[in-house]
Amino acid sequence: MNNHNEIPKLKEQLSSLKTYTLILIFVLIGNLSCYAQSKSHTTSLFDGTSLQGWEVVNPENGKFWSVKDSVITGGDGTINIPTNTYLRTTESFIDFEFRALFRLTGDHSTGLINSGIQYRSLIEGNTIIGYQADIGKGYWGDIYDEHRRAKLIGGDLSTLNDILNEDGWNSYIIRCIGNKHELYINGVKTTEYFEMDSEIPSKGVIGIQLHSGGNAKIEFKHITITKL
Repeated sequence: MNNHNEIPKLKEQLSSLKTYTLILIFVLIGNLSCYAQSKSHTTSLFDGTSLQGWEVVNPENGKFWSVKDSVITGGDGTINIPTNTYLRTTESFIDFEFRALFRLTGDHSTGLINSGIQYRSLIEGNTIIGYQADIGKGYWGDIYDEHRRAKLIGGDLSTLNDILNEDGWNSYIIRCIGNKHELYINGVKTTEYFEMDSEIPSKGVIGIQLHSGGNAKIEFKHITITKL
């Protein structure tokens, strides 16, 4: 008699266990789905028509930055750039993959024709401080620590030299996860760097630099970021 009485209770317990198990599975799947979406969500940093979401670091240099033909443009290639100028995002990022197409042009006889992409950078007044993925002859693929520690590591151009279009459009990828930094130009890895100084901030803005010294012009389009 006791065994027969226990059977309905056991069935009820098994049914409840199945229900709880299914609920747990759905919750886990939902969490994993949300996690995967958040980890792979790619957004555009440029709307193609305006500088919404961007600010000039030093407002006095605002005249050097514009949007022309759906391209963020710094300088015009004819006017000498008297001082380093920077355009930066209003949002900060930690772990990410940044992608963009860029083109650097200018008359090298007028002075240095150079640019770069700031990342994980801080703003102090009218100064930007942080990592820079370098752009320009003699500096391709370097990581420079702007206004802090200068050059950190040089880029490996052994493969890149065969496919780099110095006066045309190229692609840049910057991938940061934890203390690991990777730079790719035209799909070729130029640099891998590990930050060993725990005091260096790992969160900061993205920026575009136009270097002083020459009649330079830097252009960017198809700018996206994926939070990792």
